[in-house]
Amino acid sequence: MNLSNSTRKKGIYLLPNLFTTGAMFAGYYSIIASINGKYETAAIFIFIAALLDGLDGRVARLTNTQSDFGVQYDSLSDLVSFGLAPSILMFTWALQSLGEIHPVMGKIGWLASFVYAVSAALRLARFNVQVEVIDKAYFQGLPSPAAGGLLASFVWVAEDLGLSTHDLRFVALPMTVITGLLMVSRFRYYSFKTLPIKERVSFGWVLLLVGIFVLLALDPPKVLFVTAFSYALSGPVLTLVQLRRTRQAKNREKNRGQRTDKAASGHPGPEDGPGP
Repeated sequence: MNLSNSTRKKGIYLLPNLFTTGAMFAGYYSIIASINGKYETAAIFIFIAALLDGLDGRVARLTNTQSDFGVQYDSLSDLVSFGLAPSILMFTWALQSLGEIHPVMGKIGWLASFVYAVSAALRLARFNVQVEVIDKAYFQGLPSPAAGGLLASFVWVAEDLGLSTHDLRFVALPMTVITGLLMVSRFRYYSFKTLPIKERVSFGWVLLLVGIFVLLALDPPKVLFVTAFSYALSGPVLTLVQLRRTRQAKNREKNRGQRTDKAASGHPGPEDGPGP
């Protein structure tokens, strides 16, 4: 085998991994900002990480530079940006103040942050082993970027409104835990991977995109929080609706089978009795 060809195969693709590195840098900077008490900056950089994370996979597909290395590197970047960064942001912003109430409450605060972080790690590990077999249209469990965005937008809105962390720490505690548990849940979330990006679309799609940009420009923290919260809620709602439809379909099939069995056995049904 030619040495140059062997070297090329063992190398890594630069362009998509640059975006992944940028996302990890944004997540790491968010951690530093949280430690230094710059909570709004920390929240914004989690969204920057989410933007770069969304671009690396699309750049890889457009340039045909997907690789197993890129998949694993992207997961490690996600763990930093959407696992560790949001958990440290929530702890330094609100949860560590629970220790002022009682030492046990302080432990509950950092344990809640840990539950979120380990849930993100488990979510990413599960995604990696199922990446070849899962339905591309849906995610199983809340995606880690959406989970990080929900916590980051919550902090951003609170900071923007000047709300006290002492007033919100009892809201931040269950939100951190529930968001983490949603990541490892079996709820189905729409992935948006089946959107017709490369196809011709109606003019309404353009108007919708313009409307989104206008809303973001008017009030970014509130719009992002409402969007993230709605998406987090969509998983349980979508799953319950699908379960209900499946149950109704099974009941219809069961009733159809019972009518068929009665007809085959010759037993008259209520409508088959003698006439008046």
